[in-house]
Amino acid sequence: MSAKKTMQVALAFIGLMVGAGFATGQEVIQYFISFGVWGLAGAVVAGILMITAGAVIINIGSYFLADEHLMVFRSVSAPVVSRFLDISVSLTLLAMGIVMLAGAGSTLEQQFGLPAWIGSAVMVGVVMLTGLLDVNKVTNIISAVTPVIFVAVIVAFVYALLQLPVDLGTVNDLAVQAESPVSPWWLSAVNYTCMALMLGVSMSLMIGGNTVDPRDAGRGGLLGGVVYTVLLLMNAFALLVNFEAVGDADVPMLKLFETIHPVAAIAMVVVTFLMIYNTCISMFYALGRRVTVNHRRRYVPVFLGLCALGYVVSLVGFGTLMSVVYPAIGYVGMVLVVVMFVWWFRNRSKIREEAGRRTRMRALLTKRVDESKEFSSYNETQLRDAAQESPADDQALTGAIEVQVAKDLGEGK
Repeated sequence: MSAKKTMQVALAFIGLMVGAGFATGQEVIQYFISFGVWGLAGAVVAGILMITAGAVIINIGSYFLADEHLMVFRSVSAPVVSRFLDISVSLTLLAMGIVMLAGAGSTLEQQFGLPAWIGSAVMVGVVMLTGLLDVNKVTNIISAVTPVIFVAVIVAFVYALLQLPVDLGTVNDLAVQAESPVSPWWLSAVNYTCMALMLGVSMSLMIGGNTVDPRDAGRGGLLGGVVYTVLLLMNAFALLVNFEAVGDADVPMLKLFETIHPVAAIAMVVVTFLMIYNTCISMFYALGRRVTVNHRRRYVPVFLGLCALGYVVSLVGFGTLMSVVYPAIGYVGMVLVVVMFVWWFRNRSKIREEAGRRTRMRALLTKRVDESKEFSSYNETQLRDAAQESPADDQALTGAIEVQVAKDLGEGK
């Protein structure tokens, strides 16, 4: 088990979910703050669901060594259900990528007065360039951006604390005037989390599939869910306390930083753009991989074409897209979460067994490259049998563990 890999998985998961869940702050106001103080209770409910679901989904991705979501859906559900989920997730990836491109346009429009199409064009250009990289590099980029998000949310939270004491009754009365696409508050919390998971499931499965040890993957998802919950609560509290100043803005988090200092607002433009980028690249990259699963050579033109299509549709506008797209995605996401939870609960012993099998394979492969030790024909048979017994592709699994062994031996020198 690797603490470093667990942390990398956690950071990638947080970056993915934060971008999908509260990149602009508008999401948090609609789903939580619109219920006033009860919205904070909703954030707790959403966090608990995210913690458990994050661990389960990434754990499953590692178990199957997934490089796209369809093969996992086929393995964990009936054909009709897997087809429904596949189509739903693929449409969700495109829809959310479009919403994020629109959000990028609204961010620059609110701060600098630029036409929304310019901000969206900048974002789609960066996404197109990044999408030409492999999954390892994309995961590393998402992980690297995540700490910046921590700083932004913590600064907003500290600023909210400095506003205390506030009249919670007055703040509550103002907040409940905001429109919420789903009610009551607890259903809104569940819908929100399932929406975020629906958006992130494809990339989360690939993050898990890029992690050989299911235990590292599961712990990474668990840790990521915990940190996400803390960030969500801090974000919700900051927006609730400052609702009078930020409630009417298209990008409330940016408006909040404008109230702190003009320089802070400029910094927040960058942070918001990074958070939107995190989600945008995840959506279009995962969709491109899914569409070209049987034709990898077509990935580049398909990926670029999807990005171009997303840009055109994003010109409809951020607020309009969000209020329609998010709730629908959330309800479909409930089906996804139930399917994943049921399969994981029924097969958790198999996942533990697979973790042990991969540990043995790693020991055998380490022995094979160690010139001071004898690697017998019996050891070769053990290695081959273990790979064939795995639910993952035997050649892909052996190759992934070989790469890990080589990396570990290189770091040990």
